Amino acid sequence: MKIYNKYIAAISISLVLASCKAPMATVIKDEVKENIPENFNQNEQQDANNNSGTTPWRQFFTDPNLVALIETSLKNNQELMITLQEIEIAKSGIIAKKGKLSPTVSAGIGAGVKKAGRYTSEGAGDATTDIEPGKEMPDPLGNFEGGLMANWEIDIWKKLRNEKDAAVAHYLSTVEGKNFVLSSLIEEVADNYYELLALDNQLDIIQQYIKLQTRALEISKIQKQAAAATELAVKKFEAELAKSKASEFTIRQQITEKENQINALCGRYPQPIVRTKESFMSTIPQTVYTGIPSQLLANRPDIKQAELELKAAKLDVEAARKEFYPSLEISATLGLEAFKPSYLVKMPESITYNLVGELAGPLINKSAIKANFQTADAKQIQALYEYDKTILNAYLDISNLMSKVKNIEQYYQLKSQETQALDQSIDIANQLFKNSRADYLEVLLNQRDALDAKMELIEAKQKQLSTVVDIYKGLGGGWK
Repeated sequence: MKIYNKYIAAISISLVLASCKAPMATVIKDEVKENIPENFNQNEQQDANNNSGTTPWRQFFTDPNLVALIETSLKNNQELMITLQEIEIAKSGIIAKKGKLSPTVSAGIGAGVKKAGRYTSEGAGDATTDIEPGKEMPDPLGNFEGGLMANWEIDIWKKLRNEKDAAVAHYLSTVEGKNFVLSSLIEEVADNYYELLALDNQLDIIQQYIKLQTRALEISKIQKQAAAATELAVKKFEAELAKSKASEFTIRQQITEKENQINALCGRYPQPIVRTKESFMSTIPQTVYTGIPSQLLANRPDIKQAELELKAAKLDVEAARKEFYPSLEISATLGLEAFKPSYLVKMPESITYNLVGELAGPLINKSAIKANFQTADAKQIQALYEYDKTILNAYLDISNLMSKVKNIEQYYQLKSQETQALDQSIDIANQLFKNSRADYLEVLLNQRDALDAKMELIEAKQKQLSTVVDIYKGLGGGWK
């Protein structure tokens, strides 16, 4: 018998060892992070000690009306509120995973009744058992119990700790996700605010143009009466005036929609947006300092979020791999049990306890565990690609925006020169038209060109300001 016991023990140990074989996770290497360039522009050296991305948004934005809008959006924006609840969900996930590391203890009471067959071992034993002299075992037999039950999985392979660490990394990634939402929200509010100011200024320009067209129409009618112009000239000026008035209503609708877009970001119903449009064209964009590319890894919340998700994915792979190993569980019970409630208080006869340790591992049909491991391994690789893509896109964004800042500045300067020249040409054309030395078409073309140039100049100013906001957000600014 002892020999059989040795064989059984040897076979059991062999089976447990066989169950410990687990596949290896894919070894991933982050080449994009390792090879990030030293500068955004290879022809220019950036100062690592001067980075606008670290500037708090209250210092970066100086318009009090814009600051007030940002503050309102940070309090009321629904997307931000949703993100905050995602953080709470992730925090609960940590508590759940951490709880698995400790024993679970529960208390319970129960009552039941059982009738065993007379000609069974249990029934025959109950029938011949005397609890007290002269008293037979009750039939049917009741059962009353109460006590404590504990269960504990010993984390011998650090599987549960890996799951907890993965939950912590995911929680931290949701915090960075919230920071990215903050940064994006501030950028969106500022961009829409500058677009609204641009529309206000375009509305002023079109209204000035309408006045100019009205005077030109009056002049053409006077000249027609003096036989210095024809009915065709009058009709052309009338058509141009009607076109300008139609454009005014188009811009007014755009202003309404832009105001409501800002109100939506602020989480409120439609109301007027307080703003000062007069100083828009004289606003000088902030000077932005980019620092060096490696600082994006620490400043940009979306990069840090992707990095933490990659860390969580790696820990998930390790936890899934440990599922191939045997698990050790300890369970225990301690309580009182008797077939009559009055016997529950008789001690130590009614005391019952149980202590069991179990080491068990998967042997056959591991398809579910393998599938779980392969899924976790694929998600790990996917998280790496997502991380690399985020770093690469962040670098390209800054590179493009740096170029855009320079080019839009040159574009704005040239548009300013064009606008000044066309304003002068309008005065000249009007004088010539009054003296019948210029055709009405020359006046119309000059006025249209001047209008288009002024509209484009306002758009250039708006792009100047918005590009600075975009590069500020691209450097990781806005959430601090």
